[in-house]
Amino acid sequence: MLKPEEYFEPLPASEKNEEYIAMESKSFAKDVWERFCSNKRALAGLILLGIIVVIAVIGPWISPYPYDGMDTMISNQGASLAHWFGTDQMGRDEFTRVLYGARISLMIGFVATAVNVVIGIIYGGIAGYIGGKVDMVMMRIVDVIYSVPAMIYIILIMLILGSNVYSVMIGICVNGWVNMARIVRSEVITLKEREFAVAAFVMGASKKRILFRHLVVNAMGPIIVTATLMVPQAIFNEAFLSFIGIGISAPAASLGTLAQDAKMLLAKYPMQMVYPVAVICVVIFALNFIGDGLEEALNPKGRR
Repeated sequence: MLKPEEYFEPLPASEKNEEYIAMESKSFAKDVWERFCSNKRALAGLILLGIIVVIAVIGPWISPYPYDGMDTMISNQGASLAHWFGTDQMGRDEFTRVLYGARISLMIGFVATAVNVVIGIIYGGIAGYIGGKVDMVMMRIVDVIYSVPAMIYIILIMLILGSNVYSVMIGICVNGWVNMARIVRSEVITLKEREFAVAAFVMGASKKRILFRHLVVNAMGPIIVTATLMVPQAIFNEAFLSFIGIGISAPAASLGTLAQDAKMLLAKYPMQMVYPVAVICVVIFALNFIGDGLEEALNPKGRR
């Protein structure tokens, strides 16, 4: 009778590593983050944007000067240890006002983008999932809204509600969600015929659950990239409106408002224009770098 150990043959040393897995298992989020970090330009944009956000949030609180405090005795001074960016024509500290303006501009950009993303996901998701006549009617409404320039909506709303932060955000959100709705609709139309969506339907999942828990979740890549690129567009629109004089009114001040105030003294004191415009450019470049990095990181065709 054979002993138990005689039933088995030892595995040769050359075959022991045949099942070795060369690459460690990673979650989707970890894989995207590592791919994003490998893009030096995108990572630099994220770090730069984070620094600007932190300084803009805490800067006006710790500054010894109020953003609206005036002292005509020190008006239009150059940069110094007491006033890092100098003072404006009213004697207000320019550094504090730039930080306060960055806070307002970033808040408008992020809040308006968040609202546009929510509306676009719901509207485009419903149109793409239901399809048929409902989709046709909903998308024709989108075409009508998109046919009117965004600036007309913003200017009309600001004439009715006044020149303040809330009217600017409402104006940006009137048709800012249209592109997001179109992207979500196209993704949902493609994904709703996939096996996982059909399996969820067969198992008795509700239409609402299939749409928001399966289809929209699997379309988050294009949604995130589009949302990242919508933020600088909202900031630029607000800065443009403030620069031409129909944006946020005093005493509140965005970066566009600061540039508009400095326009009158551009020839004599150009640095008052340089500071807010430089911050706008840096923020827009940083957000575009982040958007490009996310597009590469979330692109399944670029993965190894």
